[in-house]
Amino acid sequence: MMDPAGTAVSPQDVSAAAPAIAAELKAARKPARPAARAAATETEVKTGAPIEAEAPAPAVAPVAEPAPAPRTEPEIRRPVPHGGPTQIPRAMAKAEIFVEGDHVVYPTHGVGKVERIATEEIAGHRLELIHITFEENRMTLRVPVAKARTAGLRKLASRKQFDDAMAVLKGRARIKRTMWSRRAQEYEAKINSGDPMAIAEVVRDLHRNAGQPDQSFSERQIYESAMDRLAAELAALDGTDKPTAVTKLGDFLKTV
Repeated sequence: MMDPAGTAVSPQDVSAAAPAIAAELKAARKPARPAARAAATETEVKTGAPIEAEAPAPAVAPVAEPAPAPRTEPEIRRPVPHGGPTQIPRAMAKAEIFVEGDHVVYPTHGVGKVERIATEEIAGHRLELIHITFEENRMTLRVPVAKARTAGLRKLASRKQFDDAMAVLKGRARIKRTMWSRRAQEYEAKINSGDPMAIAEVVRDLHRNAGQPDQSFSERQIYESAMDRLAAELAALDGTDKPTAVTKLGDFLKTV
C-alpha cells in the first residue's frame, strides 16, 4: 500500500495507525466548543460545580420619550372698566354710624329715635345694641350694630331724596289690571321696604281726588298706612309733628 507521498506502507503500519486516524476524523466531525464552555469545563473539573455561561442580553433599540408639554398658567380674566370709576360693592360700602338722639327708619315700623347704644350680654354673648323707641307704638326695638345694615335700619332720607319722592306724587297713577289681593300684597311690600320712593308710589296710585271713585275699605287702609309712613319721615325732616306733615302732603296732592 502506498501513502499519499508515494511511500510504501505495510499492512501492519496501517493497523497500528487506524485508531489515531479514527480519533482525528471524530475530532474533525465534532463542532468546536465555545471558549466560555471550555472555561466552564475547566471549573467543573476543578470544583465539581457546573457553571453555565450567561447568554448576552438582546440589544434593545432606545425609544425616544416624548418631550413634556410646556406648562401654561391659567388665564386670569379681569374686568375692564368702561370709562368710569370702579363701583364699590354694597358689602364694602361704609356702614352708617348711628348716634343717640338720631331719627332713624326701620322698614317694618317706620320712623323711630335712637335712645341709646349699649353693650349687653345676651345668651352668653356680648353684643352692641341700638335701642330704638317708637313713641306712637310705645315700643322699644333693640338692633345689633353688626346687623343694622342687613336689617334695613337707615338714617332719614336727605332733603334731595325726599324731594324726589315728592316728585313721584305728581306722576300719573299706574294701576295694574290684576286681582286686588295681589296688588294689595305688592303695596304692603313697598310700604314695609321703608323706601320713601316706593311708599310715594303707593300714595300716588291709591290717592283719590274729588270726582274720582271712592276707595274700598282695604284700599283706604293701605293708603293711610303709606301716608302715615311718608308723613312721619317728612315731620322728622322738617322738625314738626305728624299731623302738620299730613296736612302738607294733602295740600300737595290737591295740586296734582
